[in-house]
Amino acid sequence: MSKIDKDMLIGQLVAEYPQVAPVLMEIGMHCLGCPASQSESIAEAAMVHGVDADALVKALNEAAQM
Repeated sequence: MSKIDKDMLIGQLVAEYPQVAPVLMEIGMHCLGCPASQSESIAEAAMVHGVDADALVKALNEAAQM
């Protein structure tokens, strides 16, 4: 069962699952602590960075298990 979904905010994601930061960094999201990322959803981040949101959520859930 997925813990992380496309509607989760990046700020919440990183606070709850800091181990997923490398996955976000790999897609070019280097400013995980900046104000914009705190209110941006995973779906929005995927769109901005040209990444498939479903694939990103899958990778984030895998990383969250570590």
